[in-house]
Amino acid sequence: MSHPSRQVWIKFVLLCVVLFSYFAYLSYQYDLLTGGVASLITWSFFVLCTPIADAGFLLDFPIRLLFGIRMVVSEIAVWVIAIAINVFSLMYLREFYGTTIVTQTMEVILTTPIPYGAVILLSGIGTFLSIRFGDELMDVLHHKDRHFYLSNHFKHELILFVFFLLVIFGYYELMLTLDIEFV
Repeated sequence: MSHPSRQVWIKFVLLCVVLFSYFAYLSYQYDLLTGGVASLITWSFFVLCTPIADAGFLLDFPIRLLFGIRMVVSEIAVWVIAIAINVFSLMYLREFYGTTIVTQTMEVILTTPIPYGAVILLSGIGTFLSIRFGDELMDVLHHKDRHFYLSNHFKHELILFVFFLLVIFGYYELMLTLDIEFV
């Protein structure tokens, strides 16, 4: 098994590659502005609508390394940024929500808080639960020192599995209301 800090670096680099590749693709398909705004809305979708802090990790990890701020604190800032992006986009750049299926889905979730607000609520709970374990991972120097993580790993996995089932069911229901067919 890889050393925890190496796993964190690999995850960070892979997430950056995915985000920049997506931005490049959208910019090529449309234009630079559309690619940028659609990428930000998509990033905010993964911050607000998934129960793991992968999208937020793009900011959490460097902030933790550079300033030593715990990821749970920086994740609050990430959520504020994601919400601000959507408030601004809904008010002034609404047409960019029609760019991709993800941005269209984000618009529906934001403009139809009942019942879709539950997706954001569940995702918030899952995200901050996962951040607790991520912070613990960053706090240790040696793999054997990860007492909290090692002693609670099964419980953490079980809770995340239940959240994933709830979110998958919610996404399935959401996609059905948007007339998106599953192949």
